[in-house]
Amino acid sequence: MNFRFLAALLLLGSTLWACAEKDIDPFATVKPDESRFTKIPLVEKLDEPMELEVLDNGDVLFIERAGKLKLYEAATGETTVVGELNVYLEGEDGLLGLAKDPNFNQNYWIYLYYAPNDYSPDVNRLSRFEFKENRLDLASEKIMLEIPVFRGCCHSGGSIEFDANGHLFLSTGDDSTPFESDNYNPIDERQDRPANVDAQKTSGNSNDLRGAIIRIKPEADGSYSIPEGNLFPPGTPNTRPEIYVMGNRNPYRISLDQHNGNLFWGEVGPDASVDSMRRGPKGHDEINLARKPGFYGWPFFVGNNKPYWKYDFASQESLFEFDPSAPVNTSPNNTGLEKLPPAQPALIWYPYDESIEFPMLETGGRNAMAGPVYYREDFDKSEVRFPGYYNGKLFIFDWMRNWIFTVSLTENYEYDTMERFMPSTVFDKPIDMQFAKDGSLYVLEYGTYWRAQNDDSGLYRIEFAAGNRKPVAKASAENTTGALPLKVQFQGDQSLDFDPEDQLSYEWDFGDGSPNSKEVNPIHVYERAGVYQATLTVRDTEGEQSKASVEIRAGNARPNVKINWNGNQSFYFPGKVAYDVSVKDSEDGAISDEKVNFSIDFIAGGYDLIQAGHQEEKVSVGENYITQAGCKACHAIENESVGPTYRDVSSKYKGQKDAKSYLVNKIRNGGGGVWSERIMPGHTHIPVDQVKAMVDFILRLEDPSYGKVSLPLKGEFAVQKQSNPEGYYLIQASYTDQGANGIQPLMGAAQLLLRNPLVKAVEADLFEHTAKANANGLNFVRFTQNNSWIAFEDLDLRRIKQVELLVNPAGITGLLELRQGSVSGPLIGSSALLKQGDKKGYFSIKVPIKPTDEIANLYLILRTESGISIWNTFNLDTIRFME
Repeated sequence: MNFRFLAALLLLGSTLWACAEKDIDPFATVKPDESRFTKIPLVEKLDEPMELEVLDNGDVLFIERAGKLKLYEAATGETTVVGELNVYLEGEDGLLGLAKDPNFNQNYWIYLYYAPNDYSPDVNRLSRFEFKENRLDLASEKIMLEIPVFRGCCHSGGSIEFDANGHLFLSTGDDSTPFESDNYNPIDERQDRPANVDAQKTSGNSNDLRGAIIRIKPEADGSYSIPEGNLFPPGTPNTRPEIYVMGNRNPYRISLDQHNGNLFWGEVGPDASVDSMRRGPKGHDEINLARKPGFYGWPFFVGNNKPYWKYDFASQESLFEFDPSAPVNTSPNNTGLEKLPPAQPALIWYPYDESIEFPMLETGGRNAMAGPVYYREDFDKSEVRFPGYYNGKLFIFDWMRNWIFTVSLTENYEYDTMERFMPSTVFDKPIDMQFAKDGSLYVLEYGTYWRAQNDDSGLYRIEFAAGNRKPVAKASAENTTGALPLKVQFQGDQSLDFDPEDQLSYEWDFGDGSPNSKEVNPIHVYERAGVYQATLTVRDTEGEQSKASVEIRAGNARPNVKINWNGNQSFYFPGKVAYDVSVKDSEDGAISDEKVNFSIDFIAGGYDLIQAGHQEEKVSVGENYITQAGCKACHAIENESVGPTYRDVSSKYKGQKDAKSYLVNKIRNGGGGVWSERIMPGHTHIPVDQVKAMVDFILRLEDPSYGKVSLPLKGEFAVQKQSNPEGYYLIQASYTDQGANGIQPLMGAAQLLLRNPLVKAVEADLFEHTAKANANGLNFVRFTQNNSWIAFEDLDLRRIKQVELLVNPAGITGLLELRQGSVSGPLIGSSALLKQGDKKGYFSIKVPIKPTDEIANLYLILRTESGISIWNTFNLDTIRFME
């Protein structure tokens, strides 16, 4: 026998085995680019989805608040209702929590937390059910725990999770109304008040399971036992042994680190928008971490233990600030301990406005939630598993702000850093997330409006690609509506693949039964009236694919609306401007002026506050402000949510003399009692002019003529000199046709946005080798090398005769060129050569412009004769365009 050959063979075999087993992770320490993640829609248009569980076979169980248990089957892509509970659906109750047993593959048990609708007294219930053969067996219910509640308002919690030891954790809200206490801490001890105005009775009560996260051990017979290590040992007087942490307001989503048992949760905080000297801090949301049992402050503290005052609601006196090191609960409604454990601060906390400690979390509405902690080793070695870069990181998300962050902790489990996850990806109110067995991330999204069946809700899967990435399909069409026959130019050439070696193939399904096309940009003619989904499938070299769709409406041409404005179409200048509006519609024939909406408004605010629409949209200034302020999370136009619909408000105040001033005051200062006991927080951070525009929009819903000045479709408009340099004129016309051939009515619209002729250089659209800077109260552009430039897109220069530039050449000798269309386009203006030492600081120079007859991009290019360094740059502050 050749022993050397045998030894070499064994060595080769062991080497191959080692290579096969080795987990190669090129992104173990390097942050992967967002392009390596793909968000895949699985099912959309859900009805208030709440929590999910990903099964080992890739199927997904999820619940909807109205009581339905649904199953997404990975093999077929179908979603079906597999069980339904009769739930109490008012307030924030319903079917709230879902978890599968750690041994689900053997016992088929799932756990649901819900508000039964046919039971007295009022309770929220934790039950175990059998889920077999893809059906929920209602008869198998084992009621484990019932928590008495007050069916009056708010904060039900309801998240269920298991730790690695088989302990079940359940979050519960404080069951208290915030509105009776001006959105500060609800500690009203008066005995003639409703039962839910004192959270000292629930969250601050060691003998109550509300406002807590409980920890129990489910037993085989459907009961539970108390594990060692909870906050209060069994037998402790005036306590509940199920409590793991207490002092919570509304811990809506919890998670557990399966490696070390760390408990995380997002705490939905109170609504007060300003600090009160005698009541306490403004509201904050929190991300909390419990490494052991503890008291987490509510209703005595918020955030990093910011203390509230002991407030006597009867005398309206502030008595003392609570002490986080020795909190006491002296409320007559408290049935538990008077002396509570020391309060634990939040891991992360943030208010409505900018957070001093965590400014990256942005501003606005807030609804903090905690997601999973990721460990790559816990999941199968799949091609979609997340990389080791995320090892040990906590995923957090905010239902209102639509972001996901990952949080890194120190070795002592203190906050270290955080970073935005997939910042360019849209998440529509994420409400739960979980990693699957293959290491992909499933995200459940609630959608825009609260208490509504949202079209933008859904279940999504996020996959990672360390090697070959899926292509990104992008489908568009030049004309998506029109009369028959409708000739459509489709475009798929904007599709892309982040792997440069891949070759893409294309396939279009036009949706009308005609043969598919493999062209990139095909032309297709629709001969029959109807609404069609044209779908583009893009495949890469390795067979990975993605899809995108375009909706085509054939049989009704969109109205053609034009605004002929005999003035500059980029800037406004004082004086009279002749105009006329023309509307044509091939199906409607002659159109009366009364059916055309035409308006000219001056919008006080930044030029970029409103994004103009396109041919299918008419910009509503007020609605745009409402959207930006996040108001649609609580109020919809048609569907009732937290507060009344805007149409109901419009109907209620229609024709009332002081309706506008009343509603402006209500929005800015808050209040309640008109529609329900709920109190809307104040919005003093929104400028008055924007609030007025919001109210105008609301009141016009039921009274289209409200506050409108009727403008003729032809005439002259006197453009006024404006003192507000940030404002602009919005000129828009629209007409909605009568529909045709079974196709719904279509709107045609045209808009012009005329900005102030004094423009900041930092508002340019394009930049090359420049830097935006701030100094001495100015916000300017630094040109950092020779031939660096900025550019403004699509400017109307047809009547512009010169520009005035506010410059600071510093030590640079050079000049600014103005070119039309491109960096190498026609030279239409040039400043004089600015020599070193001519002037100090900023000064104005005027540059004549050659006449031009088109709308084009304008480039400002620096040409220098002296060197530029980090200490020595050419600075440009503003450009004034002059007729």
